[in-house]
Amino acid sequence: MRYYLIILLLSVFVISCKTTVGPSGAIEPKKELNIAFGSCNKHDLDNLLWDDILDLEPDLWIWGGDNIYADTDNMQLLREMYEAQNKVPVYNRLRKKVKMLGTWDDHDYGLNDGGVEFEAKAESQQVFLDFLNVSRDDPRRTREGVYHSFDYKGRGGSVRILVLDTRYFRSPLIKDTITQKRYTPDLSGRGTILGEQQWKWLEEQLQTSKADFNLIVSSIQFLSGEHGFECWANFPNEVSRMEQLISGSGAKGVIFLSGDRHISEFSRKDVPGLSYPLVDFTSSGLTHAYRGFTGEPNAYRVGEVVSTESFGWLRLNLETGEVHMQMRGDGGQILQDLKQQY
Repeated sequence: MRYYLIILLLSVFVISCKTTVGPSGAIEPKKELNIAFGSCNKHDLDNLLWDDILDLEPDLWIWGGDNIYADTDNMQLLREMYEAQNKVPVYNRLRKKVKMLGTWDDHDYGLNDGGVEFEAKAESQQVFLDFLNVSRDDPRRTREGVYHSFDYKGRGGSVRILVLDTRYFRSPLIKDTITQKRYTPDLSGRGTILGEQQWKWLEEQLQTSKADFNLIVSSIQFLSGEHGFECWANFPNEVSRMEQLISGSGAKGVIFLSGDRHISEFSRKDVPGLSYPLVDFTSSGLTHAYRGFTGEPNAYRVGEVVSTESFGWLRLNLETGEVHMQMRGDGGQILQDLKQQY
C-alpha cells in the first residue's frame, strides 16, 4: 500500500510541476519568445500560410483584426463564419496547440470602417470572445471592448502584450471632400479612438509595467498616416496622447503590431523623450493582399512595402534585448526583416 501511495504522490508532483504549453496553459519560460501574428483573413479563400506558421512552432499567435470578413449585424451569420474559420484544417491544429490572443477590426466587428455607432457591437463582442475561447469569468465578458493584456515571464526577462480595441469606442471618421483620400484628420481635438475607459486602462498597464518589452496590438496603423485610409493619424490628439504616454510612462521596448492595410511594412519614428525608436510592424494580408499596390507616402517607412500574402514573425531575445522582426510568405519565404536593439 505504501508503495502505491508513493507512486501516486510522485505522479501528482510531476503533473503539478509540469509547464503546460497550449491554448489554455502557461508558456514554457525561455530566453526567447517567438510570436506570429497577422490580419485580413477570409475563411473561404486559400488559407496558405497556416502550415508555415505551424512549422515555426510559435509560442503565441496574435490575431490583428479582420480575422473573418462578415460585415453583418446578424449574429448567427457571424458565428457561422467564425466556426468555418475554426474548421480550416491547419488553423484548427494551430489553435489547439498554440496560445491565441487577438483583437478585431471592422470586418469582424461587423461594420466596414465602423466605430462607436455600430449598434450590434455588444453582441458581436461576445461572439468574438467565443471565437477566441475566452472563459466566461474573463473581464472582457462583462466590460465594453475586447482590449486585454497578457504577461509572459521568461528566462532573463519578461514581455507584456497590450491588445487594444480600436473599434468599440472610436468616434465617427470625417470624409475627405477636398482630395481623393477617403478620410481627413479630425482637428477638433474631441474625437477618440480608445475612449476614456480604455485609455485609463492602458495608462495603468504601461505605467506599472516592469516588462523588458511592451507590445501594443492595434488593428490600424499607428505611425503611417499619410495614406488617407483608417489610421491613428485621423485623430491627431490621440496620436499625441499615445506618444506622450509611452515616453512618460518609462515603459521599455514598446513596439506596435498593426494590420488592416492588405500590405506589410515597417515604420520607425524617433519620439521626443523616448530613449529608443518607436517601431510599428504592420502585417496584413493572410489570405489576400493588395497586389496592385503602386506606392503611397510614409515618412517613417523602413525598407519596402510587401504587397503579397504574409504573416509577421517576431523573435524577442530576453537576454540580449534584441528583437528580430520578419515578414514571411508561403513556403517559409522571408520577404523582409528588421532587427532592433532595446
